[in-house]
Amino acid sequence: MLQTEGKQYHIPAAPGQVGKYCILPGDPGRCEKIAKFFDNPTYLATNREYCIWNGYLNGEMVSVCSTGIGGPSTAIAVEELAAVGVTTFIRVGTCGGIDLDVKAGDVVVANGAVRQDGTSLEYAPAIFPAVPDTDVLFALREASKGEKCDVHVGVVQAKDSFYGQHRPAKMPTAPQLLAQWDAWKKLGVKASEMESGTLFVVSSLLRTRAGGVFSVVWNQERFDAGLDTDDTHNVDTEAAIRVAVEAIKLLIEQDKK
Repeated sequence: MLQTEGKQYHIPAAPGQVGKYCILPGDPGRCEKIAKFFDNPTYLATNREYCIWNGYLNGEMVSVCSTGIGGPSTAIAVEELAAVGVTTFIRVGTCGGIDLDVKAGDVVVANGAVRQDGTSLEYAPAIFPAVPDTDVLFALREASKGEKCDVHVGVVQAKDSFYGQHRPAKMPTAPQLLAQWDAWKKLGVKASEMESGTLFVVSSLLRTRAGGVFSVVWNQERFDAGLDTDDTHNVDTEAAIRVAVEAIKLLIEQDKK
């Protein structure tokens, strides 16, 4: 693995500088917000889209590291964080609802991901499933029971192109994109985001544990069906963050046993 002064090439960390448990937001600006849920949070370093904070939960050192947007930068984060000692990853981010039951402000816990990305295909054949670790999934589900909002457990779509979802008709591949989207609706896919497919597949290869929990920003299908308006948006990610933090606490206690 490429290294610079003992640290990973992209991730500004060396062995011993991060915890075994790591929360992965996309936005570097969310790292400090997440770290405030830790005991004794401290800032470590930033390089490119990768910002790292550390702290403690249940007496165990834990970390948060941003990944940027999409599969390529997520794969780099997981590869290099695993190389310096992370064994459990929880992706925390935002998503757009697909199923009509999924509303802005709800939380989605992924029990699998549609691999509509390119990065994971360099790690595993397309027929290999993108699924979270069972212990992490169950911990996220259990932790979500304390939330007042609706929580949905199901498959999410993990795609590479944000505007391929939101403006598919202008794309030369419009027929393919629209047909796939219709298939995801018929199959009950809960939401769309951009990292979980890569995270789950890379984590499988590295023999680490991974899971994903998402705050729903909006649901374009509910808008098209007349169930929501233009103003029906949610930009607060705190519910998903709380679920991830509580899930890590559960995992720490389970791992101690």
